[in-house]
Amino acid sequence: MSFARLDDELARWADAGRVATFWWRDDDAVAATRALARLAALARAHDVPVVLAVVPAALESSLGEAVERLSQCTVVQHGYAHANHAPSGAKSCELGSGRPRAIVARELDAGRERLAATFGDRFLPVLVPPWNRIDEALVAGLPSLGYVGLSTFAPRRARRSAPGLVRCNAHVDPIAWREGRRFAGTERALDAVVRHLAQRREGTVDADEPTGLLTHHLVFDEDAWHFADALLGRTHGHAAARWLGAAQAFAG
Repeated sequence: MSFARLDDELARWADAGRVATFWWRDDDAVAATRALARLAALARAHDVPVVLAVVPAALESSLGEAVERLSQCTVVQHGYAHANHAPSGAKSCELGSGRPRAIVARELDAGRERLAATFGDRFLPVLVPPWNRIDEALVAGLPSLGYVGLSTFAPRRARRSAPGLVRCNAHVDPIAWREGRRFAGTERALDAVVRHLAQRREGTVDADEPTGLLTHHLVFDEDAWHFADALLGRTHGHAAARWLGAAQAFAG
């Protein structure tokens, strides 16, 4: 794998006396699996914190035990059931505008309580909408439901999406979902990393938003695992790079 472009971009950060921050979000966790064990081994090997977006309605007790063994892991909430409620022909969405807000709020509240009871202080009340989509009309009410953070995909427009609600998104997804859910390729994945870093450095997006790596351990193929391993290895310990945990990424 050629990471020369990433090396060059980090050199520009170093020359400017700046440190490029990163964070790692992994979606769709529900149980302890071999894939989750591989994710945990990767986090331990590189000493990088990982944020698990867990689906509350599908949660199995084995996941609680697995998280206890992974010291640098924080759990956040991945919707409620990861169920598509969008009308036929529309993009998949669980937290859209087509359902009564009271029902959505009840589901989210039940999910948040279940995760808090299962994971204790490992749980941070941050909402990750399934498919990274949420009706913006719902966003303003999230703090009243107990959430302190929101995470979707693409550079954020503002640090806070509502009073008391910090937004911290993901920007790098190495899976080509419309091409057989396979690894998108090193060059394509690196393009996303370098693009967001360069945009931050140049001030065309929020420079303070850490560059977010989004993984899906349940669908990763060998090439995707190798890319994640190489990216973590290339950046961890680099003088111009630092990986943040969830508490830092969503600090108020």
